[in-house]
Amino acid sequence: MTSYNSTLLRLLDERGYIHQLTDPAGLDELAGKQVIPGYIGFDATAPSLHVGSLVQIMMLRRLQQAGHKPIVVMGGGTTKVGDPSGKDESRKMLTEEGIKANIASIRTVFERLLVFGDGPRDAIMVDNDAWLSELGYVELLRTVGPHFTINRMLTFDSVKLRLEREQPLTFLEFNYMILQAYDFRELALRHDCRLQMGGSDQWGNIINGIELTRRMEGRELCGLTTPLLTTADGAKMGKTAAGAVWLNEEQLPAYDFWQYWRNSDDRDVGRFLRLFTDLPLDEIARLEAREGSEINAAKIVLANEVTKLCRGEDAARTAEATAQATFAGGGIGEDLPVLALPGTGIGIIDALVGIGFAASRGDAKRLIAGGGARIDGNVITEEGYQLPGGGELRISAGKKKHGILRPS
Repeated sequence: MTSYNSTLLRLLDERGYIHQLTDPAGLDELAGKQVIPGYIGFDATAPSLHVGSLVQIMMLRRLQQAGHKPIVVMGGGTTKVGDPSGKDESRKMLTEEGIKANIASIRTVFERLLVFGDGPRDAIMVDNDAWLSELGYVELLRTVGPHFTINRMLTFDSVKLRLEREQPLTFLEFNYMILQAYDFRELALRHDCRLQMGGSDQWGNIINGIELTRRMEGRELCGLTTPLLTTADGAKMGKTAAGAVWLNEEQLPAYDFWQYWRNSDDRDVGRFLRLFTDLPLDEIARLEAREGSEINAAKIVLANEVTKLCRGEDAARTAEATAQATFAGGGIGEDLPVLALPGTGIGIIDALVGIGFAASRGDAKRLIAGGGARIDGNVITEEGYQLPGGGELRISAGKKKHGILRPS
């Protein structure tokens, strides 16, 4: 780790957030002298962000914990365009009403993790649609266009990836990097924002904003990126075989969210505790030093702490109790997915599909053939197996998916 003097960079460095810095000495000095407004942008393509965005949200939390001002920029304007970074194809276009509804839903997670208000260190949330939609096309061409060359824009990974794979890159998306650069300049003028943070895939966009603001306004800004976050087995953070791990309760029940962290790879426990919880570093060191089956206790701490931050203490407590009832006591927890059981009963294939443990009847048949389907802990091997109506049953798919069949 590098030696920093400011509380901000020491905190970010110790917990593993720093990958690239545009001006380490300058930012370190500035952070020791004044409150730094810093921002991260989030596009509103869905009603919830997923776990892949949590490291960025936590970085804003660290910024505030170190005595600085977080600016959450919701991309009401840039969502209309679509960020090509890391994408193989264009996004679907959303309506303005849909984007606004998504922003309102996403805000609820930020309200748990940041303190909003009017004070010098309080977080604020702004929508870049406020300035981007007011920007005339000719004005953009005349004031911003001269500071970008097509030659340089073609060198960015977000563009090169599409071109190398012969995937279409629309002119709309090609403009995304210009709009994001303009965001940084606008935030510097409106909120004296001095720092943009983001994932490593945003490095080029951040540099563009710094250079554009220097050329247009003569201001010096800073950029910081986090490492590309993957799990120990190389999987992309926030994605599972069952789909995205959403931060909002409406998109993913608290039990499933808790279970995602509980199922972390042993090798990820210490890193995840540093990035996604507020536990002291000495306690984290003690937890990650556990070996064998004892590491499971550290995973439960991880699951509880992250769920507490994102969903609240009650959600974490209920999820852990459900897990204990399901795995330790052999009982049925209250927070598991439920499928209404007809009085006449239901076939095992229909039950697996109905509760969401299989995407299709063929998927359910493969699960049964592989010995992964169980009722009350008993393996079901017959595709035609009929479950009786009238009583409550526990249905399982593999070791990690459990649900309840309850009489309707």
